[in-house]
Amino acid sequence: MLQRNAGFESQSPPDALRRVDGTASSTRGGSGALNTPRVSPADLVNPKDLANVPMEASVVGEQYLIFSLMDCELALNAEHIQGVERLADVTPVPNVVSWIKGVINLRGSIASVVDLRSFLGMEDLPHNPRTRLLSVRFNEMVICLVVDSVSEMTPIPASAIVANSRQAPVPQWLAPYAEGSVLVGKRNIIIMDASRILFSEKMQHYS
Repeated sequence: MLQRNAGFESQSPPDALRRVDGTASSTRGGSGALNTPRVSPADLVNPKDLANVPMEASVVGEQYLIFSLMDCELALNAEHIQGVERLADVTPVPNVVSWIKGVINLRGSIASVVDLRSFLGMEDLPHNPRTRLLSVRFNEMVICLVVDSVSEMTPIPASAIVANSRQAPVPQWLAPYAEGSVLVGKRNIIIMDASRILFSEKMQHYS
């Protein structure tokens, strides 16, 4: 079974989401960057319990989970995140593609574990203490994605997401699975589309 640890990696009752780090509002400055309060991993337990996160009334937007692959910051809409876990107890499956690491018992349900680095054609790296497993659900499909690390939860207005721009470019190798990008301060965050990943021809063929 997956390890359940205090902090962001656990599935615990509501009310564990309490503190927001930062006080900037979502209004844009002259650079066009979005400034929002952020929730640190230590403050989060269940990403779906967003109603308990206090934030300024001026902040408008859906919550996104920010994670990293290599030197890229990516985000998924929190409504599709069932949980974040440490990587443990993955059962290998023979005769499958290299980016399928196996299956895992996720709170009584069996789910495939996909290394997102390998799936996207990136260089494989050894897992480390920062490696995390994202349980991603879209409709009735659940896949666990291995990512390099998870940093925070932050609200992002839909109007701030752009398809592509010079200021916030989407790398070509991510484009098939991305909605667009957004500038948060000086950070270019790529907004990933859960349905494009889970229901891609590549994923459907092997998972």
